Amino acid sequence: MHPYRSMLFVPAHKPDWALKALASGADSIVLDLEDSVALERKPQARVTARESIAELRRRSSEVGIFVRVNAWETGLGGEDLEAVISDGLTGVFIPKVEDPLQVVRWDALSEHLERKNNLPRLRFVLPVETVGAIERCGEIAAASPRTAAMVVSTSEHADIARAVGYRQTREGLETLYFRSRVLLACRRHGLHPMTGLWEDIDDLDGLAEFAERGAQLGFRGLIVIHPSHVAVVNKTFTPSDEEVEYYEGMVAAVEAALAEGRGAARYRGKHVDIAHAQKAREWLERARVFRR
Repeated sequence: MHPYRSMLFVPAHKPDWALKALASGADSIVLDLEDSVALERKPQARVTARESIAELRRRSSEVGIFVRVNAWETGLGGEDLEAVISDGLTGVFIPKVEDPLQVVRWDALSEHLERKNNLPRLRFVLPVETVGAIERCGEIAAASPRTAAMVVSTSEHADIARAVGYRQTREGLETLYFRSRVLLACRRHGLHPMTGLWEDIDDLDGLAEFAERGAQLGFRGLIVIHPSHVAVVNKTFTPSDEEVEYYEGMVAAVEAALAEGRGAARYRGKHVDIAHAQKAREWLERARVFRR
């Protein structure tokens, strides 16, 4: 899966919002059939979501298009997926995952519908939003090769806040433990780690601080709920010119040292060696994705 910096949620029954999401520059869009759609409106929302998928894909070949289905236990998720699976859909955002078996069930259902409709393989985005998911995040991350990303939410009113019972602070130390667990699970299994979300729509400075703290920890993207947040988030997770220059120079310094028969070099006052250069190369490879 493309390493999306921003993943913007919109209610699936509001197609005009989906177009605004695309115009915002979001790397990926999630059409939400779960919390933002009342029960009696879900059947029509499925139809609208499928239409939005086609329209979004017609307008952009690069944007990621996902649908958040209803949880397996509701009995609605299968109908959701059957209704929206189509050419142009990137994947499924699967809520309320508690254990690996649930992921396997979604995998089997997805494969059946793909074969039935002759469609390419969907990718999964899995949020960690329950205590059980925190405890088993490594097993969940490994449960299906479809899983491309995991999301850990830390907002004041998220499901995980109710489950854990923390009191949110601006610094975020109360969620550091389980954010770190999810991040390490992503690293171990090669998944794209995302965090989120910032609920104060008008506080863009606070959003920038929140996104930067996530990036410092090692997350690569952020869930957002308003188009005005996209530019801030994309900027935070896009390597700057200065950073690219720094790491390119580091690689060059180590390569020059190796050419002279030395394993290390002094670069901008720091000792750097082959390990530093390897990390720099990996960083630059990731940077190229967002600086094309």
